[in-house]
Amino acid sequence: MSAVDFDSAGPSVVKSIRQRELLNSWLRLYARDQPLPRIADYQPERLNEEKPDLVYYTVETEPDPPRFTIQSEGTRMSDAYGHTGKGRYLDAYVGPRLAPYVLPVYYECVRRKLPIYTVSHIDDIYGRIVAYERLLMPFSNGGAVTDVLASLKTICEDGGFEIKNLMRGNDALPRPKLRAVIDRDLFHRAPGRIPTGELIEFS
Repeated sequence: MSAVDFDSAGPSVVKSIRQRELLNSWLRLYARDQPLPRIADYQPERLNEEKPDLVYYTVETEPDPPRFTIQSEGTRMSDAYGHTGKGRYLDAYVGPRLAPYVLPVYYECVRRKLPIYTVSHIDDIYGRIVAYERLLMPFSNGGAVTDVLASLKTICEDGGFEIKNLMRGNDALPRPKLRAVIDRDLFHRAPGRIPTGELIEFS
């Protein structure tokens, strides 16, 4: 598997408002030079509303590369891949065709112990382009990463799309548009207050 490059980015790289809220909840628990947040301490608001888009993984870091066991079922990922993956290793679940596009993102999350954000374009069975936005957040009980939480969003500018078998429904592979490690501005700031003298750029 060839090496994959990741951009350096701050939290503002995340497009989805809901994913930004999830990331902010992680940042509130995160502190430099301290252990990663514990998954048990992660309790963002409206978590139940997000559950269809969330996938929990436990991580085995002893193997090289690490392995990820899916701990969620009934999510939109199940729809996109055509079947539930609960209790299965991620590499076995996605299969050899998609593994080179999926697994390096998870490996980087464990290696860097930082959130990872990616955007890929995928064609549904009708040829409509779907943006697949993925946010990975690492957690630990002390030391190595023990858990990863993934938020998976699918958006189509043309409106409706077919999510069932999205990842397996045609011969076209995902087209990566952005891969970023969120390693800048790793602090949470309450919205609506700008410190005096700070320059703000508007894109």
